[in-house]
Amino acid sequence: MKYNFDQFINRENTNSVKWDFRFEEGEVQNWDKTYSKHGENKVLPLWVADMDLICPQPVIDALAKRAKHGIFGYTRETEAYYDAVQGWFERRQGWHIEPSWITITPGVVPAINILVQAFVKPGEKVIIQPPVYYPFFSAVEGNDAVVIRNPLLYKDGRYQIDFDDLEKSAKDPDVRMMVISSPHNPVGRVWTRDELNRMGEICRENNILMVSDEIHSDLIMPGYEFVPFPLAGDGFDSFSVVCTAPSKTFNIAGLKTSNIIIPDKKLRRDFQRTLNKSGIHGISPFGMDAVISAYNEGEEWLEQVLDYIHKNYLFLKEFIQKELPEIDVIDLEGTYLVWLDCRRLGLDAKHLESLMLEDARLYLDEGCIFGSEGDGFERINIACPRSLLEQALERLRDTIKTRD
Repeated sequence: MKYNFDQFINRENTNSVKWDFRFEEGEVQNWDKTYSKHGENKVLPLWVADMDLICPQPVIDALAKRAKHGIFGYTRETEAYYDAVQGWFERRQGWHIEPSWITITPGVVPAINILVQAFVKPGEKVIIQPPVYYPFFSAVEGNDAVVIRNPLLYKDGRYQIDFDDLEKSAKDPDVRMMVISSPHNPVGRVWTRDELNRMGEICRENNILMVSDEIHSDLIMPGYEFVPFPLAGDGFDSFSVVCTAPSKTFNIAGLKTSNIIIPDKKLRRDFQRTLNKSGIHGISPFGMDAVISAYNEGEEWLEQVLDYIHKNYLFLKEFIQKELPEIDVIDLEGTYLVWLDCRRLGLDAKHLESLMLEDARLYLDEGCIFGSEGDGFERINIACPRSLLEQALERLRDTIKTRD
């Protein structure tokens, strides 16, 4: 079927984190500034990484059918669930996954926290690559481990891995784990096979567990190829954990269903033991049915949504190049999150946030929350109707012109 992603769906009063709440002073607080009752003064939220685009119809139908049943008791995953997950990765990524490798969790972030608890003792170290998804910091530090930064290099408008620094950091005997974002959130890089292979070889040489957050792995722009970390080198599956979920792919994050893929039996057992200690187990009936329908019947929708997001990106890039030359757009290779270099505006983090939120009435993710390496940048979510994106960009243009 043909989907109409230009359709604006009102999310007010749906308990949407994106539309009904604001993150302020370390807490998520109720907020109605995005509501239509504020007219032209309402804030446009383009921050949280979920889509303002309708989900695949097969998923909606599967959830409606399950709801109609009327009983929502304790549920266990079935063979059909594992077949759906296995089939998806075989078709889309050329990666054969055994069902026994899969452990279900309510999210990738909880899984990363459990992984740190399982494999990193208090005081030991974890390498991450800022500017990077900010829960990586809290997953490490919140579990009494130490963050080792391997900052990405920003050269000629593109981010690269600092392998010299990585090799040096990896030699520290207290480093137990490396956590990567692949594709990288927020800078939008899709790591090449060679880049992944080199990172993997460094980790193998230094007995470091590689945790690859691949939640955005289905959201790849034309001309780029995603490689699952275990396929980037011989034997990489023996020291790797891959965190996946259909949540970003099919806009079903609220159903809280993720698949953590651990080929090595001992690593998997150790992870599951720690997971069980936390009391986290099971799957919701809605989550299970949504995953099965999404992976079995959602491919047509995904192809359409990828085309729409890519066209949104091209629209944004052309608009900014023409109307906002003070801002540089980092090329989007994967995800639906565009990284904007706003440093030529000459504003510190506080004043840049004020410009966006108070003046332009745009709620974006401030670059500084991804680490100090993100100071002067903004992350914008473009998985929304074109009209919403156009309105946001026009507001930003008018605000900056007025400022000048």
